[in-house]
Amino acid sequence: MAKRTKARKRALDVLYEAELRGLAASDVLKRRVALADPPINPYTADLVDGIGAHAERIDELLTEHAIGWTLDRMPVVDRNILRIGLFELLWGDDVPEGVAISEAVLLAKEMSTDESPVFINGLLSRLLELKPSLNY
Repeated sequence: MAKRTKARKRALDVLYEAELRGLAASDVLKRRVALADPPINPYTADLVDGIGAHAERIDELLTEHAIGWTLDRMPVVDRNILRIGLFELLWGDDVPEGVAISEAVLLAKEMSTDESPVFINGLLSRLLELKPSLNY
């Protein structure tokens, strides 16, 4: 598994744990870095920190463009995969847009429901089309 793919999966683990436990993702990340089991790749920290820094705008965009779905109604895993994918799509200057989407779909195939990859691909692709007009 590629380093960044593994880093995305670890970021998903951190975001998922934080949401389920009602903690700040940065606090969960700090604890995991201190434990170093498994070791935290710097890109995992970049993702968690970046998503935290842009959380409000990420969630606004997901809410606005997820037709027929609210964030609360989405499975926790899907919601956090979308956050990772959208962060990379909008603020990941060194991540090609197609890679951001395909990596999110890959995570969904591995970690979520059978319907999730199609949903995630569709929503991130829609946001990619709208990217030039989005204020982010």
